[in-house]
Amino acid sequence: MDLELTEEQAAVRQLAKDFVDREVAPHATEWDRAEQVDRAIVKTMGDLGFLGLTIPEEYGGSGGDHFAYALVTEELGRGDSSVRGIVSVSLGLVAKSIAAWGNEDQKREWLPRLTSGEAIGCFGLTEPGTGSDAGNLTTRAVRDGGDWVINGSKMFITNGTWADVVLLFARTGPEPGHKGVSAFLVPTGTPGLSRREIHGKLGLRGQATAELALEDVRVPASAMIAPEGKGFSVAMSALAKGRMSVAAGCVGIAQAALDAAVGYATERDQFGKTIAHHQLVQELLSDISLDVDAARLLTWRVADLIDRGKPFVTEASKAKLFASEAAVRCANNALQVFGGYGYIDEYPVGKLLRDARVMTLYEGTSQIQKLLIGRALTGVSAF
Repeated sequence: MDLELTEEQAAVRQLAKDFVDREVAPHATEWDRAEQVDRAIVKTMGDLGFLGLTIPEEYGGSGGDHFAYALVTEELGRGDSSVRGIVSVSLGLVAKSIAAWGNEDQKREWLPRLTSGEAIGCFGLTEPGTGSDAGNLTTRAVRDGGDWVINGSKMFITNGTWADVVLLFARTGPEPGHKGVSAFLVPTGTPGLSRREIHGKLGLRGQATAELALEDVRVPASAMIAPEGKGFSVAMSALAKGRMSVAAGCVGIAQAALDAAVGYATERDQFGKTIAHHQLVQELLSDISLDVDAARLLTWRVADLIDRGKPFVTEASKAKLFASEAAVRCANNALQVFGGYGYIDEYPVGKLLRDARVMTLYEGTSQIQKLLIGRALTGVSAF
């Protein structure tokens, strides 16, 4: 693996960095307090091509490889992880799934809108009673003539109140567990689908996280994506690549923590000199820096494997596990460098810690990642 970026990758990274420094980072605290990201930023990211990375140009995408996608996701995470989540879900989980599993009509209908920012997607998998145990979801779709009628509920859905389409997973067959699950593309304007935004979150406060309720939601048979009963495969393939995106966003959080801590340590005076002169402060900074580099390299390895068509699922679990836990450590260490000032939201590190904490929970908790890695090592399933 060559760790030197190509000219194209470096250009994409710089484009993302400039965008974040200009249009994301200066507003992150304001959006966090208001619990609302400025929705206009979606169209801007579409215009820049961020929402179309890895999607073929014939469907409105901007092409590019997964390495470039990881670089952009890291920069977005550095600026505001709530913004990063918009891209990770609408592009990473929804648009990429349509590109991989959808038929031609589905691709033509949704991909140009999603990649341009005209439309936003959300990923309807998690339910109030099924998080890690996604194969036992209870939302059900019943065939009625040429339609499917869906009833159930979904919880903690990123982009939920903003989305124009839900990649929705529901049980269609009598088989237990994941074998009876199918996937559907459900426009959010469909009668019977209601959404409630979740407020009061610890972190990612600017992100539109919602609960979805489905009461006799009727969709045509053409709304099913992939063959009947293959929904769990759609979900797991999306989440495997999605873990790289989460890992990259965590690298961004960790990098932001490092930047903030170094900046503060070289300016703050205590005992007649800047606190950067104190050895234990330098220890905190070195620990953060080490975690940043290690998480970045693990994430870059996953992107490289995907682009070369090599197996990457276990490596994605390792990257997601390490990077998410590292982001928490980095933000916590940065807060320690700031001392009491780190505890108020006038400074960025408190928000970084709050945003980092959820990364160890979604798209597979740290414990689930350990089980996946353990199964890959031993061939023994702990599920």
